Amino acid sequence: MGGSEKVVAVECSSSLWLASNPSKRWGELFFLLYTPFWLTLCLGIVVPYKLYEDFKELEYLLLGLISVLPAFLLPIFMVGKASLWIIIFSYVGNYFWTHYFFTVLGASYTFPSWKMNNVPHTTFLLTNVCFLFYHVTSNMTLRRLQHSVAHLPVKTQWIIKSAWILALSYFIAYLETVAISNVDPWDLPRVAIDALGAAMLVTIILDLWRLFLGPIVSVADTKQCAQPGLPWFPVHTEL
Repeated sequence: MGGSEKVVAVECSSSLWLASNPSKRWGELFFLLYTPFWLTLCLGIVVPYKLYEDFKELEYLLLGLISVLPAFLLPIFMVGKASLWIIIFSYVGNYFWTHYFFTVLGASYTFPSWKMNNVPHTTFLLTNVCFLFYHVTSNMTLRRLQHSVAHLPVKTQWIIKSAWILALSYFIAYLETVAISNVDPWDLPRVAIDALGAAMLVTIILDLWRLFLGPIVSVADTKQCAQPGLPWFPVHTEL
């Protein structure tokens, strides 16, 4: 038994894509395999067949519940864990940050829905499964990329990973645009402007948190960003 457990542990840690932690590894595989279910339901059935045209508040709520409940309940019953981080993050993003998009980007929800803080309940629910897919995809690809560039200088690694994050973000934004093209067609300039506006808003929020609240966990002084400006711009000190 001991030998077989060691073999499994070695196989987990040697994966170039998946997490070495068995719990995280299980979660990544589960959410990756679960994604086609809700994507097919929402973007393969409801949107192309325009079923949403007959949806009212109840139908939209049921769509969100059917999409998110298996992703929440199955891990609890199967391994006794849930994606609490994504649940909290998606809730905060919808409840508070959505209104920045309303103000800056002129976005609004026009479909019939019961709402919380003027944000549809369906959006709270579907954001959860979307973020699960986004985080699994980014974690797996960044992990694989890290293995590939580990031999390069640190600055070069940061440049490559930053470029990948930017490319992946725009690719996801493009996929979202294509997915809802039957609902509200967007041209490429509008996609680019909205994506940059969204990135600007999140950057401002995170930098204000850094400046006024600081880290949420204990961080050594040598690893903290003490400069008053943006953390990615080096400080030039006079000798």
